[in-house]
Amino acid sequence: MSTMADHGGGAGGPELCSVSVVSCLLLACGYVGSLYVWRSQLPRDHPTVIKRRFTSVLIVSMLSPLWLWTWRQYTGFKTGPSLLMLMGVHLDGIIAAACLPLLLTMVLFFGPLIQLVMDYPWDLFEGMKTFLAHFHHVIELLKFRQGTVVGIFLSAVFQFSYTAVFGVYTAFIFIRTGHVIGPVLCHSFCNYMGFPAIGAALDHPRKVTIFFFYLLGVILFFLLLFPMTDPTFYGSLAICHLTKPDTSTSVCT
Repeated sequence: MSTMADHGGGAGGPELCSVSVVSCLLLACGYVGSLYVWRSQLPRDHPTVIKRRFTSVLIVSMLSPLWLWTWRQYTGFKTGPSLLMLMGVHLDGIIAAACLPLLLTMVLFFGPLIQLVMDYPWDLFEGMKTFLAHFHHVIELLKFRQGTVVGIFLSAVFQFSYTAVFGVYTAFIFIRTGHVIGPVLCHSFCNYMGFPAIGAALDHPRKVTIFFFYLLGVILFFLLLFPMTDPTFYGSLAICHLTKPDTSTSVCT
């Protein structure tokens, strides 16, 4: 199935690749840039700032299909499925898409989840709140003088590395499943859990047990990564089924 391989009189070859990469970059920059269009002296976690940023990203998200449509018109790409389907918005295989990637991500967090159960056996929901570990952006940390410049820089490097790896993981899920709901749920779960509290685990009285489950979770995650994201579970529109190049055309692979 190579419905994405055929294109008409638009961009082709290296130009197609360049246009596609630049389009993705501009869309991503537009999303992040929309968070900073509001001028405010309030910290980023203030309810007013959160509401404004939510409005901004909602507008950008609503405009993203138009951006994708413009890219397709310029490049002349011919696609069988609709744009919404290519963006992962469809019902074919949605049950599996909503459950399996989230379950896989929870397997990766097996250790932190066990740690939460040990520390908060009667109120897991409140326990999860305690382990939130969001890292503020460099600009706002400097603005409100929260830490040294070196500490802020190291925190930013760590945050960038962590979010980059997570971005690769969610993109992998999207490509394998052809659904957007899986990445959204996994992103929400990881945001809620935060980065694993390894420091607290080191000081835990049952640290050997906890680290056993940390290691078990990582091992199971890599063993289940491909089986649980097998495109056959998610219908006929998995993106990896739509990117096989046509030998008669030159496309970005």
